[in-house]
Amino acid sequence: MLKWLLCFVFSTAWACSAQAEDEPKPPVAAQRPHEVRAPFGAVRQDEYYWLRDDSRSNPEMLATLAAENAYADAVLAPLKPLKDKLYAEITSRLAPDDTSVPYLKHGYYYYTRFRKGQDYPVVARRKGSMKAPEEILLNQNAMAAGKSYFHVGQFQISPDNRLLAWTEDSVGRLQYRLMIKEIASGRMLDGAVSNLEEEVVWADDNRTVFYVDKDPVTLLSKRVKAHAIGTAATSDRLVYSEADDSYYISLKRTTSDRFLCIALSSTVSTEERCAPSSGLEPFKPVATRARHVLYTADHVGDHWLILTNWNAPNYRLMRVRDSIDTNDRSQWVDVVPHSNGAFIEDFQPFDGFVAIEERVDANKRIRILGNDGKSVSVLADEPAFTMTLDTNAEPKSRWLRYRYTSLVTPETILEVSATTGARRVLKRQIIPEFEPSHYETARIWASARDGTKVPVTLLYRRGFKPDGTAAAYQIGYGSYGSSTDPEFNPAYPSLADRGMIVALAHVRGGQELGRAWYDDGHLMKKRNSFTDFIDVTRALVGEGYAAKGRVAGFGRSAGGLLMGAVLNMAPEDYGTIITQVPFVDAVTTMLDPTIPLTTNEYDEWGNTEQQPAYDYILSYSPYDNVRARPYPPVYVSTGLWDSQVQYYEPAKWVARLRRLKTDDNPLVFRVNMEAGHGGTSGRLRHYEEQAEYLAFMMHQLGVDRGAN
Repeated sequence: MLKWLLCFVFSTAWACSAQAEDEPKPPVAAQRPHEVRAPFGAVRQDEYYWLRDDSRSNPEMLATLAAENAYADAVLAPLKPLKDKLYAEITSRLAPDDTSVPYLKHGYYYYTRFRKGQDYPVVARRKGSMKAPEEILLNQNAMAAGKSYFHVGQFQISPDNRLLAWTEDSVGRLQYRLMIKEIASGRMLDGAVSNLEEEVVWADDNRTVFYVDKDPVTLLSKRVKAHAIGTAATSDRLVYSEADDSYYISLKRTTSDRFLCIALSSTVSTEERCAPSSGLEPFKPVATRARHVLYTADHVGDHWLILTNWNAPNYRLMRVRDSIDTNDRSQWVDVVPHSNGAFIEDFQPFDGFVAIEERVDANKRIRILGNDGKSVSVLADEPAFTMTLDTNAEPKSRWLRYRYTSLVTPETILEVSATTGARRVLKRQIIPEFEPSHYETARIWASARDGTKVPVTLLYRRGFKPDGTAAAYQIGYGSYGSSTDPEFNPAYPSLADRGMIVALAHVRGGQELGRAWYDDGHLMKKRNSFTDFIDVTRALVGEGYAAKGRVAGFGRSAGGLLMGAVLNMAPEDYGTIITQVPFVDAVTTMLDPTIPLTTNEYDEWGNTEQQPAYDYILSYSPYDNVRARPYPPVYVSTGLWDSQVQYYEPAKWVARLRRLKTDDNPLVFRVNMEAGHGGTSGRLRHYEEQAEYLAFMMHQLGVDRGAN
């Protein structure tokens, strides 16, 4: 290990590629022949298929993962001082004691608070005033005691304010349990229902809770049931059953509180079924589902508001009076017409106005539309920023609460008057050891190989010179229409302080530039996401923001698919690749409808039971395109209990990479044996994981361990 340590101290990883004789040896997974067949006859060999064990109990599989963790420990041991330093820096930017801005709902002020050293929040409320006695609803630190993983999905208060229903997950597999208690006494009333989604809603009778039941094998949301407090789960009333496995199910109450709604969504179609909040009547569609028609609805006052892409690719907001049949789309009336330049993502109705969340020039902003038809956009002072609607639980209010952040601006909670436009700051996130004026953010546009301009958001230390010598941390996602918004991250200043730049690559497949940006980056155009990311890297190098070979790529989940594809397509462009819970075995997964998410996502990736989609996905699937060639250093992490990207995808990918790559660069595979897709639970433990892979990344790029 001495040679390895000397190399680390006196040089850089990319200058020390030759392995020391006493360097730890990577584990070698066994190969076993296994054929994966497609319905139309195509056959692939998957020599590491045996690593899949749905029970997570196979001793040989577990031993293989344990060997990977032991190897990761050995390789990363010399980086512990840097990891500890980064962890200290990151957590120093967290307020040790922090309380959210209270919001008013049905006469109570609700808020959460953290205390120094705590991983989980306490959820509490006060009646009528913040000076009233505190009622603790959920002390999550006590609830998580003794558990290796813990997460509260959602909590809901009964209409009479007496009872609390919440969902909790103690495994990390997103299979929640419903819990109900009496708030005043703390007496537990129920815990009979398990294996459900996180959303629940109360009926007006204060004793019935609606929930979404999951299939125990595929984990798909399948049925909506009504549970009466204190009764057996087996007696729960079936309210709705979804026959189409491509739909997700969620629940909500409307802003008016008059309706309960079942929201059904697939990639290309949605349907909302609503019923009076008594919960006694059948749930009827607001509008019957139709392929390529997406909508979401809410009720306020005497009408429904419907956000839809019907004849409007960038969406429009429409109104339907209560007296009109909402299922007749010809009766819908425009409130906000379609625009080619603004993509509407969300809305919040009030009695006197509507708040609209929209994207313009790759920035998410807020617009207020009064009932008089006048529209005002909330202003921002930075070139790249994110505004999002916050909790607005009282529709009678004339003030809109929203959140503002950027790569250099910590999250700020504000209110804006719908009457005067006046703004007031409710809370600025307190970031110790951070001075915003020391940093800058910028928006540049990189040219993709087909001429498309790709937006890129940058963060760097003030005074940074684009002289072609810096290291860069480039982040991407580009799937599901999910946009990569510029938000403050307490780790980023640690990178900028060491002379690095942080670059968010807003590649196609997101919706930063509207629905067309998504359409041009999924299904049979998915490769655009990968080439966009590579072309952003080359633009950063070409314009002097980064040195060639000193760019790190980072992507998580579907962003891990992006990293895996980029790694195969342009390994020479990257000094290292970092990826968490990566979706890298696309063909095999999409051929197996028993795997969670598969059937929901045929319209996102393509159905590999059909040869055109099979061939196209095969052309970029990271696992299927590993070749005997040099690869840069790679850090991969996963969770054993991940229900969205199963642990065996990255496990197989790492094994094949190890066998075929022709270089001596480190390939580290970190497996969290007690977590799922979201990683370790708790705010502090999350940053331990981040500090580890950032230390690996900095070392591989030759970034100094100190800071400016």
